[in-house]
Amino acid sequence: MTTQYWLVKSEPDAYAWSDLVRDRRTDWTGVRNYQARIHLNAMRRGDRVLFYESVTTKAVVGIAEVTKTAFPDTTAEEPGWVAVELKAVAPLARPVTLPEIKADRALADIPLLRQSRLSVMPLTAAAFNRIVQLAG
Repeated sequence: MTTQYWLVKSEPDAYAWSDLVRDRRTDWTGVRNYQARIHLNAMRRGDRVLFYESVTTKAVVGIAEVTKTAFPDTTAEEPGWVAVELKAVAPLARPVTLPEIKADRALADIPLLRQSRLSVMPLTAAAFNRIVQLAG
């Protein structure tokens, strides 16, 4: 199977990249958006994930990997919500900020810019690689 590419967003006060690095792995729980749930269900083991810190940092800061596919989210009060397990792979050489992403024509159509409130979103391989390239 071909690797898929994703971007997940988290508020640093809730769960920062440094938390994932410390923990090494985490269950990506708490997603309560139907479109994001579809994306979580589509993730496969080995998929690559960019970690975006929202609100204060507003930058992509690291690369993670899906290590366990969708399973019931234990933080949900209703059935049907899922989580995936992510592991930290590597920090980016430097954060890639939202203004940098907005300024790059190759990234004009990524969901981060079109659906900014979505917390889990797919990326093309080209968009994933471009963001990593921007990091240096």
